[in-house]
This record gives sequence, structure tokens and C-alpha cells, in this order.
Amino acid sequence: MARGDVTDEEWALIEPYLPLGERGPIPDLRRQFNAVVWRFRTGSPWRDVPERYGSWSTVYDRFRAWAVQGVMERLLEQMIALAAAGGQADLGLVSVDSTSARAHHHAAGMRLDPELLQEVEKAAEEEKGVRARHKSRLSARASPQTSSAEAPGAGVACG
Repeated sequence: MARGDVTDEEWALIEPYLPLGERGPIPDLRRQFNAVVWRFRTGSPWRDVPERYGSWSTVYDRFRAWAVQGVMERLLEQMIALAAAGGQADLGLVSVDSTSARAHHHAAGMRLDPELLQEVEKAAEEEKGVRARHKSRLSARASPQTSSAEAPGAGVACG
């Protein structure tokens, strides 16, 4: 077992939630699961999955099938539920990804006090103004102030 591979105790929790093959258990299912975990833990391309896990294309195909079937999502939900039932998880802290997307407050059904809404919109407009001023200063620096005919030494031959 390589560093970072799931332990026997972890595998006992995970295995029941992974599907069987068409003809029964998949002999190298744990190795393929470890390969998928390795790939996402390192952020490497699929082709860089170490040979100890088997063919990268087999690992990718297995992951793809699990993704289409919703296996990974159900597995994550079950692990969170087990941890919460055992008092081992604070569900307020559960997060797989910290990516956030800004949306207009109407998009999420958020309701704000009208006075607070005005303050927020005013602050947003002020921020837009600051960004616009900063952008115009940067573009003014990038554009030439004088033409080459007006520049000192223009037309002087170097010898």
C-alpha cells in the first residue's frame, strides 16, 4: 500500500458503496479507487497516474463510469452521514471545494432590508468607480504621451 492509499479501516467503510461489475466483484477495485484518489489529490493528468495502479485509461474509464452513475456523490453523502451519526463531523464545516460564484441577491432569493440594500448598492457603485479610475490611470501610462515627431532628439541621425 502506497502513502495516501486508503487504509483497511477506510476501505471497509467505502467498499459497500461502490458498484459491482457486470459479472460480480471487480478484482482490483481498491487499487482503481486509490488511483482515482491519487489523481485528484495530486491534480495530475490522468496519463500521469502511476503504473502501480494499473493502466491510466482503465482507471479513467472506471472513474468516468462512477461519475455518470453518481457513485462518488453517493459515497461522499454516505461518508458524511456516517461521520455525523458518530459525532465526528460538524456539518457546518463540510466542504469539498471552496470555489464561490457571485450572484445577484435576487438569484438566491435573498431578501435584504431596503436601507441595507441601498447601502450595499452604493458601496458596489463606489467600488466600480474606483476600479474604473484605476483602469484609466493604467491605460494612460501605457499609451504614449508624445508622438515620435515631438519627442526630443527626433530626426537626429546617429553616426
